[in-house]
Amino acid sequence: MTTTAPEDTPEYDPTLVALRVEEAARRLSIGRTTMYALIRDGEIETIPIGRARRVPAEAVIEFTRRRMQQHATTPIAA
Repeated sequence: MTTTAPEDTPEYDPTLVALRVEEAARRLSIGRTTMYALIRDGEIETIPIGRARRVPAEAVIEFTRRRMQQHATTPIAA
């Protein structure tokens, strides 16, 4: 049985190596504004491609790894 994505949600394409900001935000389940803030703060790398700015798919993975490591070393208050 196959499922289809809703009409208003673009399908996830695992073959993309460079993502639009909106696509990168969707992969992290965050909003576009939050993604731009992460880019502005240097948390997520972008690269220029022509006149556009793209987020390397690997940058999203690396960001997630860093956050996981930070979270693992931060004690949780009881």
